[in-house]
This record gives sequence, structure tokens and C-alpha cells, in this order.
Amino acid sequence: MNWLTKLFGAAAGRQQADLSAEQCEVVARWRQLPAADLSMPHADTRYVVVDVESSGLNMKKDRLISIGAVALVNGRLDFNDEFQVVLRQEQVSTHANILIHGIGGAAQSGGVDPFEGLLAFLEYVGKAPLVAYHAFFDQSMIGKAMREYLGMELDQRWIDLAWVLPDFFDLRGDTNVALDDWLRHFGIENILRHNAVSDAYATAKLLQVAIAGGQRKGATSPASFMRIEKSRRWMYESH
Repeated sequence: MNWLTKLFGAAAGRQQADLSAEQCEVVARWRQLPAADLSMPHADTRYVVVDVESSGLNMKKDRLISIGAVALVNGRLDFNDEFQVVLRQEQVSTHANILIHGIGGAAQSGGVDPFEGLLAFLEYVGKAPLVAYHAFFDQSMIGKAMREYLGMELDQRWIDLAWVLPDFFDLRGDTNVALDDWLRHFGIENILRHNAVSDAYATAKLLQVAIAGGQRKGATSPASFMRIEKSRRWMYESH
């Protein structure tokens, strides 16, 4: 039993999705893509930095509302290489929730069909390693939506900068540092906080900082970042 099944119960298993032939073809093409070579240097890697907005923080009950993503290719940000989607909601989230992410009721009810939005996300991501800050939430919400609408697991490698950055820089020395604290520490501006694509841009700039710090310590590939994350998680859990 994997951790997603433990978290979400039997619903975490693959569900039968009602996909058209064209939609099935999109999934098939994605499955046939070669896996990313995680041993390649950062300079030769395409990362996709992800952030989500949801109807709340309960990963079992709340719904994915939007996904924002931006690619970091060969260490560089291309502001034209981004992805953002608001998934159509059958039930609009609460007023208090809307005040956080700014996606109003009309935008939610008039959003993109979830099947099409998630398929577009698959096509944008390809098999690139995904990066987020406190990635567990983003990974869980996207994974739950993928199972619900597409009947599939997003078998993608994630890197959580909350675990990686403390290996290179001293800011209280733990993973409980908020994203905003790191952004202030490095003077990174986030134009629109709690907007998925804006948060993804800010996190991508943190990834650039992490790559520069990693180069100085010999952490020169996605695989090296994953090893750092695994090691720091192990040390944290063993105390």
C-alpha cells in the first residue's frame, strides 16, 4: 500500500475514467514519452515548477481549483513558457477561500473542463521533474484530481525546495521556513501572492538560487537534489 492509498483510502487507487478516444490518445502519448534523465546537469534539464490553488487545505475533502506552472530550461526562465488553468467547479468555494486566491465565483464556474485542463497540464509537463515548495500539498491535490478525472496516477518525480534549500543556505536551519521568508531573504519579489502562476514564478527563482548553491557543493543534477531531500527527510524523521 503506497502513501497515497494510506492518505486517501481506496479512492487513491486507479479509477475508471470516462475519456473520449481523443483524450485517451493524449494520455497514451504522455505515457510513451521517455523518462527524464535525472542524472543530467541542471544546465541540461527542463524543470517544471508548480503551484496550486484549492478550495481549502483539507487534502481529502477540498478540490483543486487552479494549477500554475513555469518551466526552467537550461537554468533559465522563459516568461513565455508557462501554464495556467482554472478548472471548472460545480460548487464555488467559500467567500473566505476566494479572498485568499482571488479566483471569483464566475471564474470558477466558467473555468476549463477538468478533463481538458488536466490533459493540457500533462502535455505541458511531459516527463520533466516537478518542483514545488512544500510539494506534498501540490502533489496530493494534483494526484487526487488526476485519479478522479483521468483515472491515472501522475507517476512523476517531485523535488521539494523546502527540504533542499536548507542544505545550501542557513535560514533557521529547518524545513518550517515559510516560502515568503525565503523570498525576502533573497530579495525575490512575488507580484501576486496566492496566485498559482505568480507563486510558481517566485518558486522558480528560488530554484535558480538552489541550483547556484548546489553547484558550489557538488549537487549538480536533479538526482542530487532528490538525494539531499531524502537524506534530510530521514534525519528529520529519525529525531
